[in-house]
Formats: sequence, structure tokens, C-alpha cells
Amino acid sequence: MTDWTPADMPDLEGTTVVVTGANSGLGLEGTRAFARKGATVVMACRSVDRGERAAAEVRESSSADSDLDVRECDLASLDSVRSFAEGLAADYDAVDVLCNNAGVMAIPRSETEDGFETQFGVNHLGHFALTGRLFDLLLAADGVDGTARVVTQSSGAHEQGEMDFDDLNWEKSYGKWKAYGRSKLANLLFAYELQRRIDAAGDLGVRSVACHPGYTDTNLQLRTARESGNPLLKVGMRLANAVLGQDAAVGAEPMLYAATADADGGAYVEPGGFMNMRGHPTVGRSNDASYDRADARRLWEYSVEATGVTFPFREGDDETVEAVDDA
Repeated sequence: MTDWTPADMPDLEGTTVVVTGANSGLGLEGTRAFARKGATVVMACRSVDRGERAAAEVRESSSADSDLDVRECDLASLDSVRSFAEGLAADYDAVDVLCNNAGVMAIPRSETEDGFETQFGVNHLGHFALTGRLFDLLLAADGVDGTARVVTQSSGAHEQGEMDFDDLNWEKSYGKWKAYGRSKLANLLFAYELQRRIDAAGDLGVRSVACHPGYTDTNLQLRTARESGNPLLKVGMRLANAVLGQDAAVGAEPMLYAATADADGGAYVEPGGFMNMRGHPTVGRSNDASYDRADARRLWEYSVEATGVTFPFREGDDETVEAVDDA
């Protein structure tokens, strides 16, 4: 087990960090840690009211004068993502760190405002669109150590995910846990493909890093149980969180490490303890499917078409991207 903790984070005075899902769980603990180190934290939340309550909690628990900016960003709406990005570009010159953290888990099938299956639409497509729309601000940043960071939160559940490009939105059949696993695999395919395309485009000063929090006691599991309508699952989730789950502050450490420590582009940061499900962060490796270059390119192309968002750099052709990956 490693011994890195948020106390090892550098001074973040003068940096701007965007955290999606910042009002609870991992996002809230990440926000708290970034703010303690002096960063301006833009709290991208679906509910501004919940975001403001969370910001008040952070300010009350911190001795520092936390610079928190709560803004609406509903990842289930591409219009909301666009409005958020446009508002940020109007008010900020740069974004040093983007934490793609928000997510939904194992919910009954539903669709986003734009007609995508919700887990795939929120966990992957919403963050894909957000990253593309904020990329100019990332390019303009000095970064934490000279490079801006895009940190994408995945899950150990990616190992149960399978890409089916004939039914990405689960219109033919639906399994809520399978859909969650696919969305988390998509997070990794995106994070690694983004780094390959950055490398192919040249020295952009932006780094893409993936992470997962391990088994962490957050309201994500409780929301899953609540929406299932199964009282036994509610009891089971509460018991599992109490017995197996680590504190959310520890669960946020891989994201914080990926955002501020010396992690290479394309790295996968995970807990370094028991079965990589708890403990302080270390750099590990996700499953083989997450490094499938053909699936990554296909997902990228689909995501551009589905969201209408492109990235503002010359991405290179597939042969260039593949050559960089093999180097």
C-alpha cells in the first residue's frame, strides 16, 4: 500500500479546478481537498441549491477562505453542458484541472434529454462533450506542474463492461449493472484515447489520467438501492457500505493524485490496498478491454457524432494515433 495522502498535494493557489458532481460523495471530498490547497473550485452540479449547500459546508469546515463557484451543469443535457462551458469561458481565462467525476450507477433504464440511455449518456457522453467544450481553456492553462489535467473517474465495474456498438444505448435489451459496467469501460476508452490523440497532436500541455475510487461509502450506492424499490437491497447496501466501504475522503484520493501528483498521461490511478478496492492511491492497470484501440477510436467517432462536439486540435489520422500508442 502506498502512503500518499492529500497532505502531499502541492500549493494550488492561482489554479482553477472544475469538479462535476461536486455537491456530494467523492466530488465533495475532492472539492474540499482542492480548496484547502488554495484552488478556485468550480462546482459543476445538476442542482445549484444542493451545490450551494455543499459549498457552505466546505467553507464552514475549512479554516481557509475557500474560493468556490457553484454552477449548473446537468450532464444528462447537452444544452446544459454547452451553457456551462460557455459561461465558464466568459468568466475564466483557463482551467488547470477538469475532474470528470459525476455519475449514476445501476439505475432502471431511462433516457437523457437527448435520447441516450442515461448511464451511458451521463457517465460518458456528457463528460466527453464537457471535455471537448472546455479544451480551449485547458490549452490556455499553466497547469499544476506545467500541464493541465483531465481526470476521468471510472470504476472497478469496468471489468464487467462490454462494448456493443450495435446497441450502445440498450434499446434491444437492458441490464442496469451491465449498462453501468459499459459506461465505466467507456470512461477508460475515452481517457486513454484522449491521451493518444493529445500525443499525436504534439506537445499541448494537457494530460489525460484515469482513476477509480475503490469501494467507497457514498450516496451513489444508496441511490441505486432506493431507485430499485427493493427494501432488502437498501438494507444490503447500507450494510455493505458500513462493513466494506472506505470513507469518501479516502475514496477521493485517486482523483486527487491523478489531478496533482506526477502521474503520466494515460495512467490509471487506483487504491493500493486490498484488491485495489481500498487504501491510498497507486498507479495500476485497468483490464485489457480498456486498452482496445479499435474500440476506443470507434467510441470516439460515435461520441463526436452523437454530441456534435469536436476537440480543438489536429487529432491526426488513425495510423498516427496508433503509432504513438505503440511507441
